[in-house]
Amino acid sequence: MWLKPEEVLLKNALKLWVTQKSSCYFILQRRRGHGEGGGRLTGRLVGALDAVLDSSARVAPFRILLQVPGSQVYSPIACGATLEEINQHWEWLEQNLLHTLSVFDNKEDIASFVKGKVKALIAEETSSRLAEQEEDPEKFREALVKFETRFNFPEAEKLITYYSCCCWKGKVPRQGWLYLSINHLCFYSFFLGKELKLIVPWVDIQKLEKTSNVFLTATIRITTHSKERDFSMFLNLEEVFKIMEQLADVTLRRLLDNEGFELDPDLQEPSQITKRDLEARAQNEFFRAFFRLPRQEKLHAVVDCSLWTPFSRCHTVGRMFASDSYICFASKEDGCCNVILPLREVVSIEKMEDTSLLPNPIIVSVRSKMAFQFIELKDRDDLVERLLLRLKQVHADHPVHYDTSQDDDMMSPVFHSTSMCSDHRFGDLEMVSSQNNEESEKEKSPQLHPEALRAVFQQSSSQSPDSRMSREQIKTSLWNDHFVEYGRTVCMFRTEKIRKLVAMGIPESLRGRLWLLFSDAVTDLASHPGYYGNLVEESMGKCCLVTEEIERDLHRSLPEHPAFQNETGIAALRRVLTAYAHRNPKIGYCQSMNILTSVLLLYAKEEEAFWLLVAVCERMLPDYFNHRVIGAQVDQSVFEELIQEHLPDLAGHLKDPSALASISLSWFLTLFLSIMPLESAVNVVDCFFYDGIKAIFQLGLAVLEANAEDLCGSKDDGQALMILSRFLDHIKNEDSPGPPIGSHHTFFSDDQEPYPVTDIADLIRDSYERESEWPVSLQKFGGQSVEQIERMRCRHRIRVLQGHEDTTKQNVLRVVTPEVAILPEDLEELYDLFKREHMMSCYWEQPQPVAPRHDPSRPYAEQYRIDARQFAHLFQLVSPWTCGAHTEILAERTFRLLDDNMDHLIEFKAFVSCLDIMYNGEMNEKIKLLYRLHIPPALTENDQDSQSPLKNPLLSTSRPLVFGKSNGDAIDYQKQLKQMIKDLAKEKDKAETELPKMSQREFIQFCKTLYSMFHEDPEENNLYQAIATVTTLLLQIGEVGQRSSSSGSFSQEGGGELQASAPPCWSPEQDSVFADSDTGMSPQDSRALPEEAEGEWTVSLEHILASLLTEQSLVNFFEKPLDIKSKLENAKINQYSLKNSELSGQSQPELKQDSSLLRGRACHTKARTTVSWAVSP
Repeated sequence: MWLKPEEVLLKNALKLWVTQKSSCYFILQRRRGHGEGGGRLTGRLVGALDAVLDSSARVAPFRILLQVPGSQVYSPIACGATLEEINQHWEWLEQNLLHTLSVFDNKEDIASFVKGKVKALIAEETSSRLAEQEEDPEKFREALVKFETRFNFPEAEKLITYYSCCCWKGKVPRQGWLYLSINHLCFYSFFLGKELKLIVPWVDIQKLEKTSNVFLTATIRITTHSKERDFSMFLNLEEVFKIMEQLADVTLRRLLDNEGFELDPDLQEPSQITKRDLEARAQNEFFRAFFRLPRQEKLHAVVDCSLWTPFSRCHTVGRMFASDSYICFASKEDGCCNVILPLREVVSIEKMEDTSLLPNPIIVSVRSKMAFQFIELKDRDDLVERLLLRLKQVHADHPVHYDTSQDDDMMSPVFHSTSMCSDHRFGDLEMVSSQNNEESEKEKSPQLHPEALRAVFQQSSSQSPDSRMSREQIKTSLWNDHFVEYGRTVCMFRTEKIRKLVAMGIPESLRGRLWLLFSDAVTDLASHPGYYGNLVEESMGKCCLVTEEIERDLHRSLPEHPAFQNETGIAALRRVLTAYAHRNPKIGYCQSMNILTSVLLLYAKEEEAFWLLVAVCERMLPDYFNHRVIGAQVDQSVFEELIQEHLPDLAGHLKDPSALASISLSWFLTLFLSIMPLESAVNVVDCFFYDGIKAIFQLGLAVLEANAEDLCGSKDDGQALMILSRFLDHIKNEDSPGPPIGSHHTFFSDDQEPYPVTDIADLIRDSYERESEWPVSLQKFGGQSVEQIERMRCRHRIRVLQGHEDTTKQNVLRVVTPEVAILPEDLEELYDLFKREHMMSCYWEQPQPVAPRHDPSRPYAEQYRIDARQFAHLFQLVSPWTCGAHTEILAERTFRLLDDNMDHLIEFKAFVSCLDIMYNGEMNEKIKLLYRLHIPPALTENDQDSQSPLKNPLLSTSRPLVFGKSNGDAIDYQKQLKQMIKDLAKEKDKAETELPKMSQREFIQFCKTLYSMFHEDPEENNLYQAIATVTTLLLQIGEVGQRSSSSGSFSQEGGGELQASAPPCWSPEQDSVFADSDTGMSPQDSRALPEEAEGEWTVSLEHILASLLTEQSLVNFFEKPLDIKSKLENAKINQYSLKNSELSGQSQPELKQDSSLLRGRACHTKARTTVSWAVSP
């Protein structure tokens, strides 16, 4: 065990300890007298001392010391009771620490680093003794408090687990703690006075892998868009890596792939996820993948047991898996025996007498008169009780009664479903509907094709039909013998023998039925009587985009086969595809589904073909047939890794190994049906239905290996495609009873040069026989193989999803870049901020109805959109127009202006276009944007600033407005204003849509925004003076327009009287921005006002722009260059803290306080200007 380091003097210990191993920094010692068979005096004395003092309980016989070169002080860091135990600690130190210490220059740093690492290992070793860290509430609570304190996340950010480790910064390790939460990977270190914090969102991780470097044999490398981080020195690196994989997979699929991913019910709420949930989910996924069961199937128990296997006349050791609707068994010896028992097929579950030969046995009886004996079951009574409850529930959902009056030669009874009058006869692998049921169904549902199309459109072979039929009969006989010994229903024993029979090719007469059994589609068929007929009835005749796509592809589906050269086959294909699109609108219809369904219809009845299609699309090839074919791309990436591992020479020759994976995309999507002659490709489908996707991986590697020499000599991808296409086109099936059917790629073959023919049986057999040479992930058919493939899929799914994210980003930036002046690198940073803002709302907030999650089915530019609150955060972070407390109000108006379609969401393009005007627009563009922000629709009656006393049009400018000059001269602008209005009217751009004029209330809000923008500017005083001048000018313009539009306009006498009444300059008492009406006007001035102004006070954009141009300081303010890079850097640092403060409820009170201070400061500043506004009552 590891020890808390305490200093000792080695000289004093030499007499009691013997050094057995040593290195530059560590010494392994043995206690004298321990393990010595001889009678040395020193050893006897030490042994006697330990015995007398009873110190053996306190002194372990082995220990490891830390020694710093040049120092006489040593520290024990580990001890052990046995040599094996202490050697494990020694090996760990050699592998993880020894090479690392050489990077330190200071010996004190070495001692501090090692002691810190050992203390962390002690803490982790203590917690790892528990099955779950959550079971140690004190330690986990302590870690949770540290996590919350160090990273200041909202409460919704659930901590899953934590580990002690090192994070490498270049060649320097930083010892600290790794925290794994539901949305982030975090690392904290405080070492040698330096604090290090890392926060990496799971959605930013592009690659997760185990690597090694010159210092360490094993590290975990986290790759993001901009950096790579290495973490090492874990006590259990494999456990940490698994948790990381699972968390990254769950988070990325939840946030980036909601199109095809449905979380388990237990994981629907991310804040409730625990480490135990992740482990259960991983086991669930393995279970479903191994037995290829429906996604909704939930595993309840895994129990070690033994199953009686009559063909070997012994009990086979393995594990029982009990789920909602199945009891399954897998032997521990790979490929020995697997069993799938749908509870629908189970008749009874009974406990037998417990004996020494048969401990804790139970018997599971099924309808085909087979019984399965399980023994050595722990907690048998509780297990049987739970199994019986689920059995009762399944039978209640799908009631079944038995007809024992009919039996067949294979001891399989006929059973009836009470919800449908049909007999499913499994004895001869036939499912025959009764005459009465057929007649009733004809009346109420569309006419379905009653048998497989191959039976109707049987083709005769022109070459040696007798020999071909004899081979077919031999294979049929072998299968019949196998059925007698191993069972013929879905509950059959699945062994290596049946796998070899499948590799030889299933007989034509049994193919469709065995596909149903191997895929377990037969259970779906029996559980949903009448379902397909209802779907057909509901879907036929409906017209939509999906049905149009189906109609286009109907005549492209196996056009060389006579079954699809007439309306019978085409109609059946149309019904199946349309019914499935109606059943699963998320998938709808994807290309290549037509080819697969065509082949299914050749060998299965129409309804059976439908359920086979369901099994393939929803269980066996998950996420293959959707908008982005994510599942196929993931398997392409897995296949690329397998190529590099198994065919390194070929992978090394290719400049881009992904090219071969891209060429092979159709292999996976159509199971070789589109690129291989049909009579050969169906053998591949046989293997696929039995072995799953592993069969396609193996066959793909075999094809590449057979052509490796030619592919290494290819010059480009086109030539490689030609080589593989010609090879696949010349794969024949000598055992097929029918004639060869043309391939889609026959035009690639060279008629003048004969090409060697490869038999499909030989190719499949070769791929199976070479299994011992495949990578570990494909060795033997068993749990290890399936688990490894699922883990590889999990790892590569991260890369594929991030590849789609990069494609989305590149496409959005490609569209936006030409339209803005922001530099591409800054535009990329803005996109990341925009996306992160969207993601943070997904992390910690309940999804809003107006702010849906990421939707990859939408166009690239619309996949990420933000709502008003998210926009306000970004506006505050990156906008140059910061207005203190007024910023939030300005952000709301900006959002309303950008929300053209009124769906309360905006896209990245609109966001960037607005910022581009703020940073890079000319002055007139910036003023126009500001103008639009203060008129509808941006400014509304319910605006947050409605508490302003200037909401209503209270401002009056009836008295003359005079500016105090240094020389005391007063200048009247009335004549100049009238002339300016005439000039602006002439120069107005006719091509541009005229913006509505601004009312007095809107103008007041406009001015308030300008005053807020100038706050804390270096030229603040000059800007306030200038805006006061411009404001006065604009108020006068609005007054002139108001009077000219009224029924009685100004008389020259009235104007002269107003001028005459004006004092030469304003007194200090009158210098108030918002002055009351009784402080700035004399009774004479009041009498000079008209009784009521009937016209509306308005100013236009041209008025405002022309007025602003008269003040150079304002021009300089709006035309000065702005630095967006510093804003972006600060935004990246502060984006999380701003979100956290909002969620914790701290931001609103602060904003209110700042707002009141700002108003007071603004009023005080405005009071210093030399213009006075009069406010009418």
